[in-house]
Amino acid sequence: MRFLHTMVRVKDLDASLRFYCDGLGLKQVRRMDNEKGRFSLIFLSADEDAHMGAHDGLRGQAEVELTYNWPDENGHVEDYGGGRNFGHLAYEFDDVYAVCQHLRDMGVVINRPPRDGSMAFVRSPDGISIELLQKGPALPPAEPWVSMPNTGSW
Repeated sequence: MRFLHTMVRVKDLDASLRFYCDGLGLKQVRRMDNEKGRFSLIFLSADEDAHMGAHDGLRGQAEVELTYNWPDENGHVEDYGGGRNFGHLAYEFDDVYAVCQHLRDMGVVINRPPRDGSMAFVRSPDGISIELLQKGPALPPAEPWVSMPNTGSW
């Protein structure tokens, strides 16, 4: 058995792509727009995962599938709720402090700061909880993270 992808429904495709691609650094590996079904599927992968299947033509080892259901004829977009029923996605980074700072600079709230140098949580524009993990051993405690309180739920 091999893990292929996790599907996340999104309401605002542009905001979601900005968060996942510009913020987290994922890359779009393929996209399917289905006019008859009125939806788009956008598959994203981390660089290391995307290259794992490239040599044999297989898909990347782990992907996030953003599912965007187009507005109906009245312009209504379905509301999927806060995303808590999903759980969370987890990504590993070379420097959890640097990615948290980058996201913070983009205006993303750090819901659970990386006070321990190893783990943080943020939310996507659709309320999906994203766990940010330090690759390898925890980083030494550092400000502003050590003193930063939790914000909201994660």
